[in-house]
Amino acid sequence: MSFLILGHRGVMGVEPENTLRSFVHAERAGLDGVELDLHLSKDGALAVMHDARVDRTTDGSGPIAEKTLAELRTLDAGGGERVPVFEEVLDAVGSPVQAEIKDVAAAHALAEVILRRGLVDRVEVSSFHDEAVAEMARLVPRVRTVLIASRWGGDVVERAKAAGAATLALNIRRLTLEVVEEAHAEGLKVIGWVVNTQDHVRLAHALGLDGATTDHPEIARVGRPAA
Repeated sequence: MSFLILGHRGVMGVEPENTLRSFVHAERAGLDGVELDLHLSKDGALAVMHDARVDRTTDGSGPIAEKTLAELRTLDAGGGERVPVFEEVLDAVGSPVQAEIKDVAAAHALAEVILRRGLVDRVEVSSFHDEAVAEMARLVPRVRTVLIASRWGGDVVERAKAAGAATLALNIRRLTLEVVEEAHAEGLKVIGWVVNTQDHVRLAHALGLDGATTDHPEIARVGRPAA
């Protein structure tokens, strides 16, 4: 089975996160795909940013939901980069994309783009929110979905199945072999985040994970198991 390595917000360890430059760098470094985050702007654009507010990653302040796309475009997202929209990332790189949605409203906007552009085979959709995962599965029945968790109880595999997820994305620092084996027994894949060290790479392979997300491009060279 292939071990896939995704660039976390591009390669945020060396580039401004969730920017076109970061995603292009991830692709050129040989990562298997890119992971990004989506929030809706005030006028309904799918803005690529992790936080609900722009304060941490730009020179602006305030919630994304209270800014139009034109207002977001005026912000510096690091090194002169601008806040991209989802469609721009799709055009900038040819890699598979894992798009994390923060709420059900974003699910509807993302579903429209996936259907309009025929992206079911290229884009998988992830969320920490079970209801957002389930809504995506309802809106785009063939889309691959991922339930993310940082902390979880003994029902995490059942939660993923109930939401229609094909994959669990779990915090590598808390992941156990028992959870991985239970997920695999139920036909689910498991990826670990965030894998940034050699110790985490070794742990990912020892646990039998299907993939990992990383902040650093060099993980693409050292992170895959030997043939």
